[in-house]
Amino acid sequence: MLLLLMGIVVLHVAGLVLLLVSTIVSAWVVNPNSSSDLWTNCTTVSGVSRCDPADTGVWIQAVQAMMILSIIFSFISLFLFFCQLFTLQKGGRFLLTGAFQILASLFVMCGGIIYTVMNSGWVPSKESYGYSFILAWIAFPLAFISGLVYVILRKRE
Repeated sequence: MLLLLMGIVVLHVAGLVLLLVSTIVSAWVVNPNSSSDLWTNCTTVSGVSRCDPADTGVWIQAVQAMMILSIIFSFISLFLFFCQLFTLQKGGRFLLTGAFQILASLFVMCGGIIYTVMNSGWVPSKESYGYSFILAWIAFPLAFISGLVYVILRKRE
């Protein structure tokens, strides 16, 4: 049982780290001379880097909100898991923990979908998606799977 709990916590923390990295790092869209993320657009011209705030469009603010909400819900889920681990009755399920983690995964998915759909008209075709965008999409199934495991898991002695 201890190995199962450690595996679940490692899965949860891995998804949380991916969420944090994908939200913070400036590599959602990249090309050799520029990179942009949810917060800034950085360009390098003649060795001089310049970073401007990101577009203030409604869609980018929606993606920012979705990613922040996913991080918050994932933190809440991890906190609830540890609380329920010590207070839940024997045989009980971690339903609240699983619900918050599944909500976190849905927020990541919605943010990724919005960014993918709206990005096609905003970014020139010579640029490509960066590793932060890919990490956000990898965090989605990790969070969803850990949420399902929490829902299925029963507390044992």
